[in-house]
Amino acid sequence: MADHLHLRPSMRLAILTVLAASAGWAADEQQLALALKAQADFDRVQLSPLPQLRDTSACIQTQAALLPVASRTEMPLVRFHKGFCTLMRAAITHQAADLQSAAADFDAAVQAWPARIEKPPKGIPIEPVSSALPVLASIARLEAGVDDRVAAAAQSAIEAALEKPACPSSVMATADCQGILQIGRQWLGWIALRGHRFDEAAKDFSGSGWSEWVAGRQAFDQRNYRRAAEQYRLATQAWDRLAAQPAPALAVRLGPQPDLGLALSELGGAQLLAGDTAAAIATLDTAIKRDPDHAWSFYLRARAKEAAGQSDAALIDYNLASRTAFAGAKDLVSGEAHLYRGMLLYRRKDFSRAEDEFASALNFDVPANLRPDAVAWRHLATVAGGACGAGRDQLQRALPAASPFFPANEAQAAIAACPATAAVGPGAANGPK
Repeated sequence: MADHLHLRPSMRLAILTVLAASAGWAADEQQLALALKAQADFDRVQLSPLPQLRDTSACIQTQAALLPVASRTEMPLVRFHKGFCTLMRAAITHQAADLQSAAADFDAAVQAWPARIEKPPKGIPIEPVSSALPVLASIARLEAGVDDRVAAAAQSAIEAALEKPACPSSVMATADCQGILQIGRQWLGWIALRGHRFDEAAKDFSGSGWSEWVAGRQAFDQRNYRRAAEQYRLATQAWDRLAAQPAPALAVRLGPQPDLGLALSELGGAQLLAGDTAAAIATLDTAIKRDPDHAWSFYLRARAKEAAGQSDAALIDYNLASRTAFAGAKDLVSGEAHLYRGMLLYRRKDFSRAEDEFASALNFDVPANLRPDAVAWRHLATVAGGACGAGRDQLQRALPAASPFFPANEAQAAIAACPATAAVGPGAANGPK
């Protein structure tokens, strides 16, 4: 697609001609001047390879000033201009309020569309609303913050737009409209990826690293960690190249954005599971330098250092993982932080306190993907602390649900070391909290 939206010069001229010929506009030169300035401000934003904050703000202001005096014919276009400039400002400021405002303007453009023609000529089909408008509204809402409700609504709106695409040239050039619809398809892939529907995501994604990332996720689920690491590596390299572009294309600015720090952590984790501990540690070093706020990165590096025989260094990283999770937690309440602290204490052979920390992790809001590991770690601490009768069977039952990063071999060795007829130990009565 083209990097920017382009209204044809003849279309802009037609708009201004209509404004000038209108009795209301002709009677007021100030209104005509405002219309000309609003169009010029929009052109400055949509023609720039990398719009500046001052230009996006100026565009928003002039479109807002034009709204009260715009006729029903011009209203959808003015709303679209205001929404687009607001979305471009949000790409700079990353403010959720701008994104929600842009979405509202795109919605208003869709709603105002039928009123453009009061009485359509007989036998002439009414020009459909541009499918790009609901797609842009969905993109803005997804960028503002995603939960299951937002994702489901966006998926429904984008799928409807793609099912019967309409790209009338009265809003934007057909090629630009089609490009935005393609960006919408990328977001469908992202939504499917978020829902762990990898086959579906693979159909919607194309290029830009996302296809490789989905292939890596599929390989990881199949426990083919070497292939997963290779696909993750290709994806992060592609995203690095895109991030280095001085003026990224519109598809990059409006498309789903990867978290490169977390992506590198996942690459390091796959390298660890593939048995390449040196590469895993190097990758996780890079991930932490890029973004030191992911506790998961410190945890994976601790596991990699353990595998490499660097026990003392691993203890430091377990501690950093816990501290980082606490630092990012609301009101210093973090099940994830308690989980990592429990691992630290376990490695120090303080099994009783470790078990308490794992229990705290389960009592607090530990991330869903870490909960099976927290359960398994708690039972492992019970067994390691000598309460074989209390923890052995529970640990055995917990292992199938644990992630591949849980030390399953170590757990199996602990289970094997427990006598089958072991007496219930001191912690046996303490069930899950």
